[in-house]
Amino acid sequence: MTHKIECRHIAKVFIQKGKQRVHVLEDISLFVRDNEFLVILGPGQSGKSTLLRIIAGLETPSEGEVLLDGRPVSGPGPDRGLVFQSYMLFPWKTVLGNVELGPRLRGVPREERRRIAQHYIDLVGLRGFEKHYPHQLSGGMKQRVGIARAYANNPQVMLLDEPFGQLDAQTRYFMEKETARIWETEKRTVLFVTNNIDEAIFLGDRIVTLKGKLPGRMDRVWEVDLPRPREHTDMEFLKLRHTITECCELTL
Repeated sequence: MTHKIECRHIAKVFIQKGKQRVHVLEDISLFVRDNEFLVILGPGQSGKSTLLRIIAGLETPSEGEVLLDGRPVSGPGPDRGLVFQSYMLFPWKTVLGNVELGPRLRGVPREERRRIAQHYIDLVGLRGFEKHYPHQLSGGMKQRVGIARAYANNPQVMLLDEPFGQLDAQTRYFMEKETARIWETEKRTVLFVTNNIDEAIFLGDRIVTLKGKLPGRMDRVWEVDLPRPREHTDMEFLKLRHTITECCELTL
C-alpha cells in the first residue's frame, strides 16, 4: 500500500518575545497510507495541532520535511482540505454560499459549482438548509458545513483538527458517526487530531500517540483491527481503550 503522506524527523521551534525558544515538536516520523483514516492522539500541549498545520503547509518545520505523494510540502494547496475546531464560516454567506466558495474561487462555472456544492450538502445531511445562514444553525450543523466546504474543493487529503471539541457529548457522538459514514462513502486519506481515546478508536484505522507536554514526541502506533461500524460497548473496543488508557495521559 502506497504512502500518501510521509513526515520525516519533523521538529518545530517557535521564537517568542525576548527570543525565548519554545520546542513544540521533536523528531516526529510517521506515514499515512492512501485512503487511510489516521488519528493523531495526544494530550493538550503535545504539539498535535502544530503537526497538522505543518502537514497543511500553514507552518514550516524547523527540521525535517513532509512529503505528499513523494513531493515536499512547501505551503498550502487545494490537495489538502482543513477543518478547524472553530467553525470558520463566513457569517454573511448561506450554507450554499459557504460550501461553493472553493470552486467559485477556482473559476468553476456557476452551474457546475452549484452541482458540486449540492452533492456535498446532501452528503453531510443538510439538504433543505441551503439558504440558511450560520447563525441559524446548531454547532453540529455548522461543522457539517465546514466538512462539506472542505470536500467541495476535491482535496486528496482531509485534515481535521479536533473538529468536535466544542460540541456537547450527544452531538459529538453523532458527528463521529457521520464522519465515519462520509469517509466510507467518499474514500480519501484522512488525518484526524483528537485528545479523546474513544473518538480515536471509533474512527481510526491506526492511532499515532504523542506523549508528554512540549515538545511533543512520538509514543506508539496502534493498529485498530476492529470491524466497522463500531460500537463503544463492544468488548474488543473496551479492551483497546483500556490498553491505550494505561499507556497514555489522555481523556476518555
